[in-house]
Amino acid sequence: MAQLLHQYSVDLAWTGAGDSGTTTYTSYGRDHTLTSGAKPPLAGTSDPGFRGDPDRWAPEDLLVGSLSQCHMLWFLHLAAAAGVVVVGYADAASGTMRIEAAGQGQFTDVVLRPRVTVRTVALADGTPVDDALLAGLHHRAHEHCFIARSVNFPVRVEPAPVLRDQTGV
Repeated sequence: MAQLLHQYSVDLAWTGAGDSGTTTYTSYGRDHTLTSGAKPPLAGTSDPGFRGDPDRWAPEDLLVGSLSQCHMLWFLHLAAAAGVVVVGYADAASGTMRIEAAGQGQFTDVVLRPRVTVRTVALADGTPVDDALLAGLHHRAHEHCFIARSVNFPVRVEPAPVLRDQTGV
């Protein structure tokens, strides 16, 4: 079977040089801008613990966010294919990064906490749309998520109990 390859391009421009550039560790800003095609620019920085601007996106934020996005997109795909009508999805994802004495660090884990609101009470065959069914969809979404499959630390999924949308019933 032929493999499909997808390419991604992002342009990064450092905007934090100021007048003195990297004369010292404290002389330069960490601000930068990420762009890709016609997408809106993304204001980046380093983690505030490393002299970054807390109002901008740090790479660590983006890594946790990309895991959350990827899981959601696969979950929605699998839910639609299964006949589950999802009308709300939110996640309170968090990640833990350990910094070692020499300054290197790595993520030790990321936890996704999706909250899914469904309109479907039961599938066409009568199977109830309940926590167990959604847990199976979350499991399959996790197995398919390209980003989760690419990292070398655990990504745990801890879904909240299913929420019911009463407006469409």
